[in-house]
Amino acid sequence: MGASVQWREVKYGEIFEEELRGLQRRRNSDPLCTVKDIEGVLQHLYIMDGADWHGRGDVQDITMAATIAAYERFIAEWKAEG
Repeated sequence: MGASVQWREVKYGEIFEEELRGLQRRRNSDPLCTVKDIEGVLQHLYIMDGADWHGRGDVQDITMAATIAAYERFIAEWKAEG
């Protein structure tokens, strides 16, 4: 695997895990936080991602992709609980 690919995968993984930890902290510390709240943020992330008309660059693209994936996973797991 080339270094140019590897750093992207590492960065993606770091951001993904960081977002999941943050979402879990929010859920644990905010009793008023609902899955609908998290879904609302995800909808805004989709809009922001789609508004990338001029190109953000590699790091920002990786950040956005990992963040969206973390939100999607978190929501799916929360809904699967009950």
